[in-house]
Amino acid sequence: MKLLIVAATAPEINLLIQHFDLPDADFIETADFDVLITGVGMTATAFALGRYLNQSYDLVLNLGIAGSFDFSLPLGGLVNIVSDTFSELGAEDHDRFLPIETLGFGKSSYHSTGGPVTAILDELPRVKGITVNKVHGNADSIRQAVTSFQPVAESMEGAAVFYAAAQLQIPAIQVRSISNYVEPRNRERWQIGPAIASLNLWAIRFLTNA
Repeated sequence: MKLLIVAATAPEINLLIQHFDLPDADFIETADFDVLITGVGMTATAFALGRYLNQSYDLVLNLGIAGSFDFSLPLGGLVNIVSDTFSELGAEDHDRFLPIETLGFGKSSYHSTGGPVTAILDELPRVKGITVNKVHGNADSIRQAVTSFQPVAESMEGAAVFYAAAQLQIPAIQVRSISNYVEPRNRERWQIGPAIASLNLWAIRFLTNA
């Protein structure tokens, strides 16, 4: 099985890169898996996947950190995002948000599809995510997002990865580590280092046992 590992930034998977003694590059090829560093955000992710994703891959594995709307999840904890929505794709109608489905121009939600059923993946909670251009840090916009989408996690790339994989009918999974809670912006509470460490340890286990 040939995997494509997709991450927005190299630091998010640096421990994995070091563990497998991989070179410093945005696209890395190995016998068992390739690694693609896309850049931050859905636009950069779409461009990178348009350049490198093809049907020679059996699985896309999206790795990264995320913010959590659920304060019961521990910082540094891992989640399997099985549904992801472009939460800003639509229109404002006075004080309401109209998703693109309501406008009749497509869909905004995509799902994890297929992939290996393993104990390593099944140990993670399955949650719903949203993908944003602007991460939430304002109480009013956080309330609106929760009311509209009931998300557990947010990232800036996840739905774009699911979308690209779906267009080519390639199975895709998204595993993220919680680095912060979605709340009025408070950098002192972020736990990016521990989140990256737990993400990489899980990914190394997954790749070793895939």
